[in-house]
Amino acid sequence: MQTTQPFTVAIDGPAAAGKGTIGRAVADRFGLAHLDTGLLYRAVGAQVLLGAEPIAAAQALQASALERDDLRTADVAEAASKVAVIPEVRAALLDFQRAFARRAGGAVLDGRDICTVICPQAEVKMFVTATPEVRAERRFVELTRRGHAPVEEDVLADVKARDERDSQRAAAPLKPATDAHILDTSEMGIDAAVAAAIAIVEKARGLS
Repeated sequence: MQTTQPFTVAIDGPAAAGKGTIGRAVADRFGLAHLDTGLLYRAVGAQVLLGAEPIAAAQALQASALERDDLRTADVAEAASKVAVIPEVRAALLDFQRAFARRAGGAVLDGRDICTVICPQAEVKMFVTATPEVRAERRFVELTRRGHAPVEEDVLADVKARDERDSQRAAAPLKPATDAHILDTSEMGIDAAVAAAIAIVEKARGLS
């Protein structure tokens, strides 16, 4: 069900709400390209952990940096959240994301401020969210499966701290776009959340 015209699905929301899983599934379902924009900030954060200056790292970022296998660690996630509050870092990554969003054939982008800043003209906008406790439990399970030994209380505290930092930052604070579909996955399994998102896109494309 591919299209030769630009068709953008923008998905944002807080950490561990399920936007990445939903974004990949929607892209697969409709034959669209997919970009986890959080990887851009994680790639910059990873460079900062190695001693790079944040703005310079963002300006010099190459697409190949998104293929690193260490971008999903807790340390890199924390570094990504910190560099994401820097306006010059966000500006350096803006053009890359917008060009990807309007590519021929359509695209799905998920990240923190996709609907409000990166793709305000997207054909479909979703704000995927869940309670901090549910998101912390998901992150705990994810980290455990990767061989880490997280402490549940620490994971919840980290989720709440990131929510506070992301929602209070001066540059593009985390909030739903006024015309976004709110998708609360607190009581949804993966299949139900993906089905709900697919239904939203199908309606926007006149397929339901």
